[in-house]
Amino acid sequence: MKGIMLQGTGSDVGKSVLVTALCRILARKNNRVTPFKSQNMSNNSYVTVDGKEIGRAQGVQAEAAKTEASVYMNPILLKPRSTMDSEVVLFGEVYSTYSGRSYRERFYQKGMEAIQHALTELAANYEYLVIEGAGSPVEVNLNDRELVNMKVAQLADVPVILIADIERGGVFASVVGTLQLLSEEDRKRVQGIIINKFRGDIRLFTDGVSWLEEYTGVKVVGVIPYYDHISIEGEDSLSIHNSLIKEGKRNNTGLDIAVLALPYVSNYTDLEPLAAESDVFLRFVKEKSEFGHPDAVIIPGTKSTFHDLKYLKEKGLDHVLVNYTENGGTVVGLCGGYQMLGERLIDEAGSDTNQVGNEIHGLNIAPLITFFNAKKITIRSEGKLVADQWKCKKEISGYEIHLGKTTATAANVEPFLMVGDRPEGIYINDGKVIGTYFHHLFHNDEWRASWLNKLRTNRGIPQREVLDLQEFRDQGYENLADHVETYLDVEYIFHTIEGWKENG
Repeated sequence: MKGIMLQGTGSDVGKSVLVTALCRILARKNNRVTPFKSQNMSNNSYVTVDGKEIGRAQGVQAEAAKTEASVYMNPILLKPRSTMDSEVVLFGEVYSTYSGRSYRERFYQKGMEAIQHALTELAANYEYLVIEGAGSPVEVNLNDRELVNMKVAQLADVPVILIADIERGGVFASVVGTLQLLSEEDRKRVQGIIINKFRGDIRLFTDGVSWLEEYTGVKVVGVIPYYDHISIEGEDSLSIHNSLIKEGKRNNTGLDIAVLALPYVSNYTDLEPLAAESDVFLRFVKEKSEFGHPDAVIIPGTKSTFHDLKYLKEKGLDHVLVNYTENGGTVVGLCGGYQMLGERLIDEAGSDTNQVGNEIHGLNIAPLITFFNAKKITIRSEGKLVADQWKCKKEISGYEIHLGKTTATAANVEPFLMVGDRPEGIYINDGKVIGTYFHHLFHNDEWRASWLNKLRTNRGIPQREVLDLQEFRDQGYENLADHVETYLDVEYIFHTIEGWKENG
């Protein structure tokens, strides 16, 4: 298989975004292209069509590549459960939970085998591979057992493009330092440098390009200006605020939606469709003083419901939220946020807290009890809205990733959805309180428009037409590809990909 790997001088330099752009650039030339990231660390996951779990970024990149996401695009997903431990998802299914040290000591060989298998599977189905690295390839204390940077480039035998973020400052030192710390063999693999997130007049960096090329002997293949209009989903919590909050968007004529900023938030891309709505302002609330008077509150999913519920209580946000709902406020709880709405949460299997039988009181906003099981549910789901008030089609699609099982503790509690014969979620006070395990709820265009229009009516502002999110997303991929292609020497990239094997 032919391919290219994008590595960075550090985290959050733009690797995910540029991989997405390259996937679309290659795909619109009618190439069969696939993204690949051997090991991803993120609580923001994506469920494949066969009900398996991979990193959200690879799901998005597959969409940009105009192909169906699969577990081979991200064979290893690490989902942090605390500052020390992470759940390991291998080929889409939970494998084990490790501390950082035990993961390096006990999983390395298994990981290498998984990566090689994934590369073999992708090679059988695609022409081009666009690989994303993680962090920096010169973390010298970790490189003897790394699974995501130069080791992967060696296994796939592809050239590497090094990305540096000029917005951070110190771009020359970060590029030169990275190259000097690479082994001679790995340094030869680096065939280009991209300077990303440039602000101002690019012509002022001409001398910088010349100096880098002369000093390092590596071609600068692009200086990419900062892109203000990016509308693709971010990979993890490092990009959450940039991807969702639009500066200057908030005003008195739009909707104010508060999102509780949970420490272990997961699948925050559930909220991205709301950010696409031009009159919606999303803001993240960490303190009581920030709560204000929102039109709606969203409690997102979390990788540790117990931990984040305790966090809300420590901050006093539980009392603020209860008072808000008692005074007619609108609240939506998604997955872990849905579990928090209830009366009690019991870690029956120790799967959330590692303590069998651990128990905590919920927010007591809804008559619910949640038991945490040992086996995770990971499925794509279709449901039908139960209430008649929604001015939209009844069918709702989404996916479920959860350990808990939540049931009502009171009679005649109306569910939010029916999934076949199974009631799902909760619907209280004409939809003022909604709880559901359905991730991607807001990706349902008609329902999202109906929910927002109810809020707009409450505020006395005009209702809006349905926004076609898929069209919006696809246009976002096109715009991103156009932007990158304008400033990137794409012909050099293609030549490097095509000529690597024969010249290597």
